[in-house]
Amino acid sequence: MEHSRAIEHLSRDERLGQVIATVGLPPLTADGDLYRGLLRAIVYQQLSGKAAGTIFGRFLGLFPDGYPHAQQLATMEPETLRAVGLSRQKLSYLQNVANFFLDGQIEAEKWSQWDDEAAIQHLTQIKGVGRWTVQMLLLFNLGRPDIFAPDDLGIQQAMIRLYDIRESGRALRQRMAAIAEPWRPYRSYACRYLWRWNAP
Repeated sequence: MEHSRAIEHLSRDERLGQVIATVGLPPLTADGDLYRGLLRAIVYQQLSGKAAGTIFGRFLGLFPDGYPHAQQLATMEPETLRAVGLSRQKLSYLQNVANFFLDGQIEAEKWSQWDDEAAIQHLTQIKGVGRWTVQMLLLFNLGRPDIFAPDDLGIQQAMIRLYDIRESGRALRQRMAAIAEPWRPYRSYACRYLWRWNAP
């Protein structure tokens, strides 16, 4: 039902409506596992999808049941993590997330009570976790309907192409935000359509 409302609302934007008419997307879903999502996002930082997927698969293979339990990860030897292709910086970030979880600061049942900005401020306390990363988690792991990430390269490329944007830098982000403002409260859906439309 929300998916249908989102399509109807976003299609009022003529250019975005043309994208929606040509791109098929399933409804927004959420697995709720913010902890695992954070670990995956860190592994994927600054890597191609294929390389990151290989490393993340090897990383999960370090755990007997294939799930990176925080207690095991927090106490794992750095050499073990390095052996699957993780840099020293990334393995420290992963263990930061595990320790944050063990401190009780990533509890799934709380997130329904947190607004998007509060969640971003809370999770970016973790060294290695930035604003964009949390925005992706809110969208893909919690299924939040109104996330807009102007720093995402894919969204930038799609909007530049679709709206003939000439600005760059800060002016580009301001123009993107202005275009996206009428998309509220369904900006997550708009982003998903733009990603799919702009994909090679």
